[in-house]
Amino acid sequence: MLFNSLQFAVFLVVVYSLYLLLQGRLQWQNRMLLVASYLFYGVWDYRFLSLLMLSTFIDYWMARLMDATPDQALRKRWLMVSIVVNLTILGFFKYFNFFADSAAGLLATFGMQASPFTLNIVLPVGISFYTFQSLAYTVDVYRRQVEPCRSLSNFALYVSYFPQLVAGPIERANQLLPQLLRPRTVTAAGVGSGLHLMAIGFFKKVVIADNLSPTVDQLFAAPGPLSAGQAIVAVTFFAMQIYCDFSGYSDIARGVSRLMGIELMKNFNLPYFARNPSDFWRRWHISLSQWLRDYLYIPLGGNKGSKLFTYRNLLLTMVLGGLWHGAAWNFVLWGMYQGLLLVGHRLYQESRASQQGAAEPRGGIASVVPIGVMLIFTLYGWLLFRATSLTQVVDMTVALVRPGGAAFMVENLARLAFFAWPI
Repeated sequence: MLFNSLQFAVFLVVVYSLYLLLQGRLQWQNRMLLVASYLFYGVWDYRFLSLLMLSTFIDYWMARLMDATPDQALRKRWLMVSIVVNLTILGFFKYFNFFADSAAGLLATFGMQASPFTLNIVLPVGISFYTFQSLAYTVDVYRRQVEPCRSLSNFALYVSYFPQLVAGPIERANQLLPQLLRPRTVTAAGVGSGLHLMAIGFFKKVVIADNLSPTVDQLFAAPGPLSAGQAIVAVTFFAMQIYCDFSGYSDIARGVSRLMGIELMKNFNLPYFARNPSDFWRRWHISLSQWLRDYLYIPLGGNKGSKLFTYRNLLLTMVLGGLWHGAAWNFVLWGMYQGLLLVGHRLYQESRASQQGAAEPRGGIASVVPIGVMLIFTLYGWLLFRATSLTQVVDMTVALVRPGGAAFMVENLARLAFFAWPI
């Protein structure tokens, strides 16, 4: 069920009306929201509700078992059950065909004929989001950072809460669960700000992203070589499309949730005004970048140890983060690119720190230049993200320096600026 659909509008009116009627009856509100969340998910494909329920059931009981024993070895065993079950489900449905096809292609490179064993696997919507959210819960219980939820239905609501189920943000248990377990108050201020957030989100999604999409698709599917102007428009339009699509959905999710007195985290914070790669990841898809930091980068060792060890951890984290976005090599390439940017920025910081008295220039044009430079790096990263093959990456890179298309570029970028300035 898409947010920008009449079906969702009817669904939200019904669910919110029931929510208001059940004010003061917390458990009934939560049960109604759980049923609504499963309905919201099941409308897409009811068969995959079983995966969502299985992940919920396993993680609920693994957390309870970890809490019930002081034996650290046993607690780690229960945690591993949660990790293995969740990642097996995610890996099979999202990556099986990708790795099978890649293996067959690699063997063919060496002249070995291979017929990959592939299945007609449909990717369950939102599986990456709810898997990461549920996994974070069991890890936090293992670390004794949160208390395990004592109610299976309330935990199920935490995992499947419909506003953020299919596109985030990826909420932490210590932020969302307490809000689900205590009485909530609907206020005029909350309703007003929630509707305002929803309006912003729908504007981003429907007015900007959906209208940029045809031009982006046309330019990336062009049969002949593009001019520099056309390539710049293609990459810039896609950068705004993906931002408005993703952040628009997050704004709608936060707005819908705020109507019910439940606050979701801010997932985007003007990412194209970032001054460096680290700043970008503090602004872009914040819930994912924090998840990767806390549950992958730091467990790998983070920045403890040698510099090479730190660089390895950065690269590995970002490559896996890229693969999280989709089962294709361009996502791996994009993740590697983002990792290299982070490593390069860290090397730059270390170099400046070694220079006595060196300080970042502040004020005037010096404060704008880093933003412009980082934007260029970010835009090229989106080319890697959007490309459908390595050949297209090369062709589009060459196109960026091919003369021509200035009038086309000016006309389209002016049109983009007109529609995008409110956000």
